[in-house]
Amino acid sequence: MPQIGEKAPDFELLNQDGRPVRLSDFRGRKVILFAYPKAGTSGCTTQACGFRDQFLKVETSKAVVLGLSPDEPDALLKWKKKESLPYDLLSDPDHAVLETWGVWGEKSMYGKKYMGVIRSHWVIGEDGTILDARIKVSPEDSVALAMKALE
Repeated sequence: MPQIGEKAPDFELLNQDGRPVRLSDFRGRKVILFAYPKAGTSGCTTQACGFRDQFLKVETSKAVVLGLSPDEPDALLKWKKKESLPYDLLSDPDHAVLETWGVWGEKSMYGKKYMGVIRSHWVIGEDGTILDARIKVSPEDSVALAMKALE
């Protein structure tokens, strides 16, 4: 799992339009990368729309937002349109990137254990260094803490 002060591991994933996006393409800008379990669910919508609602501040900070989940691009596109999300959503269906970043793990719901995405975010500096990392964070706290880290 990458730590604060380390270089963010580069990756390339398809976005909601089926186009490849590389993390390193954003060098020179800050990046908020957030990982969420499933497009369209309540907590994920709260987190994604929170970043949408803060997007003017994100742009003013010369930053970008990238969402990351195991959803397929078509599901991401549908959700992006429904919620008017102004940033890319990245598809990691085999959860390779989520595993590299340490947020694919065991979860529990109603006593049943399963593997899934641990809601998280990272703020990455212009040089690719991780400035802030929050693992297992609530949707509301994720947005507030990421925005604070941009300041």
